[in-house]
Amino acid sequence: MAHRNNRNMTIIGGTRGLGKWMAEHLNGDFNITITSRNKTSGQKVAQEIGVNYSNDNIDAIKDADIILFSVPIENMVDTIKDVAPHAPEGSLLMDVASVKTEASQALSDYAPKNAEILPCHPMFGPRVPSLKRQIVVLTPVKDRSTNWLAVVKEYLIKMDCEIVLTTPEEHDKYMSIVQGLTHFSYISLASTIKKLNINVKKSRSFSSPVYSLMLDMISRIVYQNPYLYYSIQKNNHETTNARKTLIKESIYLSELIEDGDEEDFVKIIVESAKHMGGYEEALIRSDKAINMINQKSNSLTKSIGKEIGLKHQFSEKVYVGIVKKVNSNSVILETDDNGKISLELSKIDILSENDVFEWKKNNFKLTHFNLHVVLPSKCSEKYLIKMFKNIEPVIDVEITDVCRDNQNDYLTRYTFHYSVFNSEDKNYVEEYIEGIGGIIQ
Repeated sequence: MAHRNNRNMTIIGGTRGLGKWMAEHLNGDFNITITSRNKTSGQKVAQEIGVNYSNDNIDAIKDADIILFSVPIENMVDTIKDVAPHAPEGSLLMDVASVKTEASQALSDYAPKNAEILPCHPMFGPRVPSLKRQIVVLTPVKDRSTNWLAVVKEYLIKMDCEIVLTTPEEHDKYMSIVQGLTHFSYISLASTIKKLNINVKKSRSFSSPVYSLMLDMISRIVYQNPYLYYSIQKNNHETTNARKTLIKESIYLSELIEDGDEEDFVKIIVESAKHMGGYEEALIRSDKAINMINQKSNSLTKSIGKEIGLKHQFSEKVYVGIVKKVNSNSVILETDDNGKISLELSKIDILSENDVFEWKKNNFKLTHFNLHVVLPSKCSEKYLIKMFKNIEPVIDVEITDVCRDNQNDYLTRYTFHYSVFNSEDKNYVEEYIEGIGGIIQ
């Protein structure tokens, strides 16, 4: 593979999560080498995405221009301590930890003085399709990224990323809210719903659009890596203050309600609303999210009685069938084997007609027929094929034989070999051909 800038990048811990994502998406712009402790899985991943592999971190960085540390937060400092001192002169060392203070200090302490460091935090996970429009936080350390900072910024701008420049300390303060408080709140809500013994599926039948969105966000959090969430809470020391403040405010608000203090309760909401700001923008964004759910429901409702294809967003399994029933949260499909399946609207995408056709073509058993038809000799085979393909049930068609009528030069017999999903469609095809004046033999 040709690499546009010929720079070598070694990703320490590049076989899982964000490290693997970066290896896959930066390959082509850089000559990538990944490392991992598990040689078998490391070699497998490297082969899958077309990059180099090494199970020796020190050897892997000997020719590296950029060294990227992508290991769990709790292992970050020790890994930097072991590897960073061996970095080549003029190289750049970066980490992608979501907690920056300790990792930045480790890079400062252990990277050679003739190398540069640039701690960073990509504000996205490995589910995003590309770098485009993603936020990347850079926390440069004074006098330690004199040359490389401009190079990295130029690359990220070229990739259409949004760059945020800050200090490691300010990063951790804001991340204690953006990540720490957010994760803690949603995890607490999930745990509370469980403790209250609430049937979540049944609760959706009572739900407002806002509640549905909240449940989806809670599920998004708790279904992902719980060890990562613990690491963020434990290692970003700013989250301690955020958690304690949240708990204290929650208790205070609860006491206001118990004491019947409507005035102070309302006052806190009004003052909080002023502090939040961006009311109109928030309404627009949340309306869009709510409308997306409603639009999906409305589109499926119009398709009741019709065939449609749905793709599960997580398993990517495709379901094709007749829409039987739609409500605010789910859709029921009747499949080809007369079975019925219920799918949550929030977890599916609606396939286009062309996508459904291609899926059926690749997954359904086709029935093939030969059809002998007498038509005017002046017919163009090109347009006959085009006409035949436009017959609704027809999947594929070709002309396999052309025979002139010895007694009538104006007539020719064409043999069409075509395929359909259902054998009963043969009658429809023949009626269509006779309807345009063809004589079937």
